[in-house]
Amino acid sequence: MGFGLIAAVLASISSPAGAEPPPRKRRFPPDLAEIVKHMDEAASRLNTLSADLEYTKFTAVVSDKSTQQGQFFFHKGKPPEVKIEFKNPDARTILVKKNEAQMYLPKTNQIQVYELGQRGELLQQFLLLGFGSEVAKLKKDYGIKLIGEEDLSGDTTAVLELTPLQGSVASKLTKVQLWISEESWLPVQQKFFEPGDDYAIARYSSVRVNRHLDSGTFEINAPGAKRVKMQ
Repeated sequence: MGFGLIAAVLASISSPAGAEPPPRKRRFPPDLAEIVKHMDEAASRLNTLSADLEYTKFTAVVSDKSTQQGQFFFHKGKPPEVKIEFKNPDARTILVKKNEAQMYLPKTNQIQVYELGQRGELLQQFLLLGFGSEVAKLKKDYGIKLIGEEDLSGDTTAVLELTPLQGSVASKLTKVQLWISEESWLPVQQKFFEPGDDYAIARYSSVRVNRHLDSGTFEINAPGAKRVKMQ
């Protein structure tokens, strides 16, 4: 695709003593049917979302793991709008809007522009898996199974495994795991398994759902930046 884009809620509960309470457990863990029902309801309510993002990429052939930190912004439009602002270690901004992806590189003051065409839907799947996705659509594209429950950063999550059913996706991803918060029914973590044992992990924290986002959120403000159309 020419650039790596595989772009959520951590419920915080304060105790009188100031210590972190243990994750709240259900007496009976939810089954897959209940989980997807709650995910559908959460998707129907979701309009905007912003969060802190930690993105880790592992490349098996050189045994290299790199981690980037930044912010993630989402607006449920037609098509959806997504912006990722990586702060460190290397600042860059990725904007996906109107079937076009832009990557701003501050070091060179350059905006690389990618016309997505038919790849737009595939890219949105990678970026938005579990956010605002109708489960009926997910079931058309993936086989879905429940692996179990896991505590993640103080949140009790249901761990789902998705196996791509379409060749266009399967050639990029062998499977995806989603950690779904049993509080918000949105992802707190996504893990993308790629051919050749490579993988990427996206973790979301400090999430704000359906808050007002300024009109300039889904723009790249880079005066004087050179726009370069990429093939």
